[in-house]
Amino acid sequence: MTKCHFVSDNAAGVHPEVMAMMAKASRGHAIAYGNDPFTKQALQLFKQHFGTQTETFFVLTGTAANVIALQSVMASFEAVICADCAHLHRDECGAPEKFLGSKVLVAKTHQGKLSVETVAPLLRGMDIVHRAQPKVLSITQCTEWGTIYTSEEIQTLADFCHEHGLLLHMDGARLSNAAARLNLSLKEITGDVGVDLLSFGGTKNGLLAAEAIVFFDPELAKNAPFYRKQGMHLVSKMRFVSAQFLALLSDDLWRRNAQHANGMAALLAERLGNIAQVEIIAPVETNGVFARIPSPWVPRLQQHYAFAVWDPASTVVRWMTSFDTTAEEVRNFERKIQDVSEENPR
Repeated sequence: MTKCHFVSDNAAGVHPEVMAMMAKASRGHAIAYGNDPFTKQALQLFKQHFGTQTETFFVLTGTAANVIALQSVMASFEAVICADCAHLHRDECGAPEKFLGSKVLVAKTHQGKLSVETVAPLLRGMDIVHRAQPKVLSITQCTEWGTIYTSEEIQTLADFCHEHGLLLHMDGARLSNAAARLNLSLKEITGDVGVDLLSFGGTKNGLLAAEAIVFFDPELAKNAPFYRKQGMHLVSKMRFVSAQFLALLSDDLWRRNAQHANGMAALLAERLGNIAQVEIIAPVETNGVFARIPSPWVPRLQQHYAFAVWDPASTVVRWMTSFDTTAEEVRNFERKIQDVSEENPR
């Protein structure tokens, strides 16, 4: 069987503490649709981590989190701006366009990061009746390239958005990895620096299937309960989703998981970066390693390890680590690459 060690943090298992909390939630009966003690406790934890004024809604997938968050604050004649590599643009099968009925405007980036300079030209159609009206800027933290926005960079983008009447959305599928790298709290790199709404990821950080939509202004959240139901993500046995977040946000499990994944990526980059013809092409700031390798190596390596070919034309590959990646797996992968490099020197 093909090993999935480095294909994605989605391929990882579920953290034992999360499974234990879900088992606890399974004892006895509870009222459905979020009217249970586990959901109430989990929502209080979100207020502790993100601010007492926040409103949070649980869903099952990252695509649902993004779409329902945006749908709650946008009209169909409005547009969302995102990076050219954003999940919202490339990997959601047109879900934003279908369910929002809104246009997605794309800005070119370097290694996934947007700036005022790259976003500003997309606002030139503001107030022109023939153009879709930009309403939301969506940034990804960490980016699809594993790079991170500093709190100062986020604040700059937030200020720009608010000056021009836009909201700032953060796709935080891997927010925990960014916060761990920056040694900041979840609130310090979201609401404290001007983020208006957040898709907070759990599945990539040790949960089974749990994502959250966080609104930092309760006024923005007033339509969210209805769009979540209409969007088929009001889970009847909500306590099992909530229990996952109870585990993740207790005892710093979110940070411990993310720090470990980040550390394994750093180790992977350190070990593989010393191998001839392995070129690390992006800063390794979280739990992803992007490298250029000779094309003949790819099928040989994929016989033993699953990983993504990020750019087939230039043979850029992506290796992802997770909360359960081990140093032994990294060393074994290093040995396999060394073997392949000796078999295929060019």
